[in-house]
Amino acid sequence: MRILTRPHQFPVRLAAGAFILNSGLTLADSYKDSAAHIHGMAATAYPFLKDMDPEQFTRWLAKGQIAVGTALLVPLVPSLLAGAALTAFAGGLVGLYLRTPGLRQEGSLRPTQEGLSVAKDVWLLGIGTGLVVEELTRD
Repeated sequence: MRILTRPHQFPVRLAAGAFILNSGLTLADSYKDSAAHIHGMAATAYPFLKDMDPEQFTRWLAKGQIAVGTALLVPLVPSLLAGAALTAFAGGLVGLYLRTPGLRQEGSLRPTQEGLSVAKDVWLLGIGTGLVVEELTRD
């Protein structure tokens, strides 16, 4: 596994990492105010989360976002590892989009106005997958 990030990977890692790190830091500062809403949305999409305390779930989500964002921003974290973490995180977000009623237009993958803020996370899935595929197929 390659240790240092390749120069051409810096722009996508920087864009995704800064976005996710900011989201995690913002959530960490305000998780008490938004915990019930965030947990409710996640539990609708992923029923196994229903029994989890909303504040604990949101605190862990913030920590996860901070960890993924930091991994992407630190060039010493291998792109395979950072990309896999991003792919897993973004996969959860895309799953949330696909499973939550009202986020998509009826019978379509197209987002509703309410779904735009989650549907756009598909670009994170593309970046993570791209990093993983590049590292796994490189000579």
